[in-house]
Amino acid sequence: MKQRQVGNVAILSPKGYLTGGDETEELEQTIKNLGESGNKHLIINLAETQHLNSTALGVLISAHSNYVRRGGQMKLCSVDKRIENIFVITKLSLVFDVYPSEEQALASFAERESV
Repeated sequence: MKQRQVGNVAILSPKGYLTGGDETEELEQTIKNLGESGNKHLIINLAETQHLNSTALGVLISAHSNYVRRGGQMKLCSVDKRIENIFVITKLSLVFDVYPSEEQALASFAERESV
């Protein structure tokens, strides 16, 4: 998984299948560490993620809740069509802010700051 920082926004890019194994635990731990270090702006770029299962969805929902509780925001971008369908079916598309590209997700943080 790649991790980088753009200004005050942390960007995580998990790869492959998030199905409850090591890669899902790595994502969960990385998000937890970011939260503990005071990060309030997170983008999870799912461009290289082919599959999510319920365990990975749970990690994303938990992370989103933690960010909202701390007054932060978590956004998703570059979501594969199949994963997007899962979000629609489970109504999670109403919970997550999902953007077509990382650039648009980053821009949405800038818009919010200027309000």
